[in-house]
Amino acid sequence: MFDIGWSELMVIALVALVVIGPKDLPQAIYAVGKWVRKARLVARDFQGHLDEMMREAELDDLRKQALKARDLNIKAMVENQIDPKGDLKAAFDLPPEMTGAAGHPGSPPEDAPPLPSTSPVAADPLAVTAAAPPAPAEAAPAEAPKAAADSVAAPQSTTDTKTT
Repeated sequence: MFDIGWSELMVIALVALVVIGPKDLPQAIYAVGKWVRKARLVARDFQGHLDEMMREAELDDLRKQALKARDLNIKAMVENQIDPKGDLKAAFDLPPEMTGAAGHPGSPPEDAPPLPSTSPVAADPLAVTAAAPPAPAEAAPAEAPKAAADSVAAPQSTTDTKTT
């Protein structure tokens, strides 16, 4: 703070002893100590207020950055970087007549009548299966094992096993 060496301090003490006198010197030193204490208290208080203002300024900056981060729309940024003209989005959007009220593609609107059912409804489920002709895939596997058995003979094992 002040650059006062021991030699300057001795000169100040001798001048104070001559000017103030030995009788009033202790009271003068006590008063100077009080003033120095008050000056330090004011300086500490001032420094604390400056530090508080700096913290508030930093908090304001952090608050502004947090608000910017909160308001940041990442989806819009990504869409802007990948598809700035909107061509890709337009290619994948369905026309309004294909989307239903629920928003699912191909679903009918809620106020539309239900679609007619193509399967016959019968009281007896066996009657429905008996009335339906067999599928061609069901008939082919029945003939395939017979043809496979005719063309390939099963190998006979050379060892006989007896069961007791």
